[in-house]
Amino acid sequence: MATFTIIDPVTRIEGHMQVNVTIDAVDGVQQVVDAHVAGNLFRGFENLLVGREPTDAQHITQRICGVCPIPHAMAAVMTLDAVSKTKIPVNGLLMRNLVMGANFVESHILHFYLLSALDYIDGPAMRPWQSTWSIDRRFDTATTNVLIGHYLKAIEMKRKGQEAAAVFGGKQPHSPAYVPGGFTNVPTQEQITLFGQYADELIDFINNIYIPDAEALASVYDDYKDIGKGYGNLLSFGCFDEDVKGKHRLFSRGTVMDAHKKKPLAAAKITEHVKYGWYKASTSNINPSVGQTETEYPKDNAYSWLKSPRYMKAPMEVGPLARMWVNGDYTEGVSVMDRQLARAYEAKKIADAMKRWLGSVEVGNPVFVKTSIPMKGKGFGLTEAPRGALGHWLKLEGGKIAGYQVITPTCWNCSPRDDNNQLGPMEKALIGTPVQDPDKPVEVLRVVHSFDPCLDCAVHAMRAK
Repeated sequence: MATFTIIDPVTRIEGHMQVNVTIDAVDGVQQVVDAHVAGNLFRGFENLLVGREPTDAQHITQRICGVCPIPHAMAAVMTLDAVSKTKIPVNGLLMRNLVMGANFVESHILHFYLLSALDYIDGPAMRPWQSTWSIDRRFDTATTNVLIGHYLKAIEMKRKGQEAAAVFGGKQPHSPAYVPGGFTNVPTQEQITLFGQYADELIDFINNIYIPDAEALASVYDDYKDIGKGYGNLLSFGCFDEDVKGKHRLFSRGTVMDAHKKKPLAAAKITEHVKYGWYKASTSNINPSVGQTETEYPKDNAYSWLKSPRYMKAPMEVGPLARMWVNGDYTEGVSVMDRQLARAYEAKKIADAMKRWLGSVEVGNPVFVKTSIPMKGKGFGLTEAPRGALGHWLKLEGGKIAGYQVITPTCWNCSPRDDNNQLGPMEKALIGTPVQDPDKPVEVLRVVHSFDPCLDCAVHAMRAK
């Protein structure tokens, strides 16, 4: 007999999310046979921006999320760089990369230890770690205690990642240093030395604690290399430009369809669907460059405040696994454990790159060029956040923002069904997940948390009624 289970709210993520699953026996195995993933609150930042100065965008959009604000700053200034045809100086590019790199690294550490690990081990026997679903615990007591010690160390390392970002960014979260044309902070040798010390500590933690722990988890829970596969469609906007012309990036731009060969990406082929989102049907199946945020609530059959981004009509998974696949750095598979491993290896790749970028910073060289933003025009900025592909689309009229659209990583991953009734990537990944106890579906949480969903990036406000 089928069981309908609601997890609301999903905890240990940023924001408000509900997951509904139908569990039934298939070939004698109790498993998820249907799934609906919903964002419970409305985001409206696009509408807040209309009528404002173009340079307000990087400050306002950073407030979409306090966990990954720096990528929003990057996307916003990249959009203005594009519309004004500005080429930033090398030092400015390096400053942008260093602050965003630190944000990525601390976010990856946050995910593994604070947001995901407690699906596999029991934390200390006190609040907020208790109560918990103590199901399918496979580590022995000694190993569990070691992992709890690493959990506590990870809190310290996350803080150091934030402090590293603030060395050049001024503060974290919400750095004011990102501007069209480059960066506002002029680096000093003292800052370079301090950032390097933080980077060394983070690299040591990643190499000697984070990666071994992720590999141990993947070994003990190796059956999860066959769970949470989803479509196998992967997308990366690319990030961390390593030359001023944007031809070389640490992570390249592209797609992988059904876990096969990489293909180039064309932004014009991105559309957003709203059949199952609380938005007007007239805004469906269009490119974000002409998109609008017009709500319709209530609405028949709708169940989420997220739109459904699609690429060439296909649902696409984004995130560290997608970046590493597209870049050719990790191509083992698409699953719960592949997401965990790819994120750990990516943390090392970024942290090592930060040391290289730091060595290229030249004290005294410019970090900024004056930018002339046109009175009218369109542009977009495509980059990556820790959780995946992030895009900003801008329309200017009369020197003011006339239109603005944002597609966040979690809108890709946690989107509802689209106009063609295709499940969102997370919904698809949940199908077939075996569940031991429908009243405590920890297996569902393992799939959900492997995506590292951030509903702060997707939803924000509600009516008091």
